[in-house]
Amino acid sequence: MSDIADRLTELGLTLPPPLVPPPGVRLPFRSVHVVGDLAYIAGHGPQTADGSLSPLRGKVGAQLTPEQGYQAARLTGLSILSSLARELGDLDRIAAWGRVFGMVNAAPGFDRLPEVINGFSDLVLDVFGPETGAHTRSAVGLAELPFGLPVEIEGQVHLRR
Repeated sequence: MSDIADRLTELGLTLPPPLVPPPGVRLPFRSVHVVGDLAYIAGHGPQTADGSLSPLRGKVGAQLTPEQGYQAARLTGLSILSSLARELGDLDRIAAWGRVFGMVNAAPGFDRLPEVINGFSDLVLDVFGPETGAHTRSAVGLAELPFGLPVEIEGQVHLRR
């Protein structure tokens, strides 16, 4: 087992299987695209253990609390780690996290966006540690996200050769 796989087990975390899109939805792009020593991560949302989209849906600050948004961002992190593991074969290939872009399906007036995306950041720091897990980040509020997701997160990681 790799160090990161061991760390996931130690934390009691399980990565979900590949996303099962909603019926009739076509996703004609890669979840992770490796170019040289960079892996570009497409926007991901929270998943359940069976690979379907999480039932956490709606606007944070209206249908969902900030704590539920935080949990959705954490689940999104697991979804991203799962896609990275499938593409890279081993999460230990990640040398450093680069930039992360967090989008929150925010109710009008809800401005606690960083608090929500902290669910993702806290997960990455817990799994990869303060050096490899360190990243830059934006957290923005949007009027809508696909399928009513509460969060969508994309990013980049630097790879070991």
